[in-house]
Amino acid sequence: MKLVGSDYFLLFGSSFALVGLLTPGMRKIALKFGVVDRPGESHKTHRRPIPYLGGLAIALGVTIVAYGTTLLSRFSTSNFLLATSVLLPGIFLSIIGLIDDVMNLSPWPRFLAQNLVGLVSAIILISTKTLGKPTGSILLDVAITVLWIVGLTNAVNFFDNIDGGASGSVAVSALFISILAIQGNQFLIGALAIVLTGATLGFLIWNRPPARIYMGDAGSLFLGLLIASLTIRLEPNPLNQYASFAIPVLLVAVPIMDTSVVVLKRIKRGISPFQGGTDHLSHRLMRKGLSKRQAVISLWLLSLLFGLFALLLSNAPYQWEGVVAVFGSVMWLATFFFFARQADS
Repeated sequence: MKLVGSDYFLLFGSSFALVGLLTPGMRKIALKFGVVDRPGESHKTHRRPIPYLGGLAIALGVTIVAYGTTLLSRFSTSNFLLATSVLLPGIFLSIIGLIDDVMNLSPWPRFLAQNLVGLVSAIILISTKTLGKPTGSILLDVAITVLWIVGLTNAVNFFDNIDGGASGSVAVSALFISILAIQGNQFLIGALAIVLTGATLGFLIWNRPPARIYMGDAGSLFLGLLIASLTIRLEPNPLNQYASFAIPVLLVAVPIMDTSVVVLKRIKRGISPFQGGTDHLSHRLMRKGLSKRQAVISLWLLSLLFGLFALLLSNAPYQWEGVVAVFGSVMWLATFFFFARQADS
């Protein structure tokens, strides 16, 4: 299914408009039923209750546009099944996240659900030969896929700790995924990624600082799963295996960095990685004197920088792939240590 520029623009505009229109309705429902994030804990940066359920608007918008396009335009069973293999696991995790938003589950049910989804996704990817760059070992491919899906889903969930931080950064990542997928003639992956870009930006209208609604776990788990699934299906251009593996990491470098800093520093301090805290990248930037808005924009720009590295690596001549991959890795490590050396609170 080959798409042209106008098709992608229509997909982007449809998801942007639909989520932008659904979100205020979800806000009213959340306020009516008291599904809100109350600022009672010390790590909260807002001072008044903020409604959840923004994630439902994202999940509904992406699902409606993706399936609507698949069913109404150039329908084929293979396209429908591919879209389902990406969307259905995300919908399942979104439901788990919604239950968590309403009932405040312990971390373990979510973790078990993520592992189950990761395992099922790995089986689907390997059996349908839609894994972007397989290693040649089934066991290793399963392990990498499950680790990637569970790790990245949690990373996006962790990263959703400041107004507009996760939604804006995911939009940047999804945009670069769409560009790389289109360059590699993976048109359906590119279409799903551009739908995700439009949806997250449509939500960002209401989620940018000062946020009027949060996505909650229903949104962050959905976005994390979709980003993980799309990146691991991506077939980048580099001939070197290590360069191909570097591209998905660069596309989501900032959420991975945030989670790495938080988890490693909390373990070092002898506290649970799952508890809340003011030790995320956004909090560290604000302790440096940046406003909330400036901190969020800094994280968006950082995501843009690493996305450009991924794009450059995908288009670099063979003899320069290693140089670009090493330079991108050094930049990530330098930024990681910059944040890790700062005070935790």
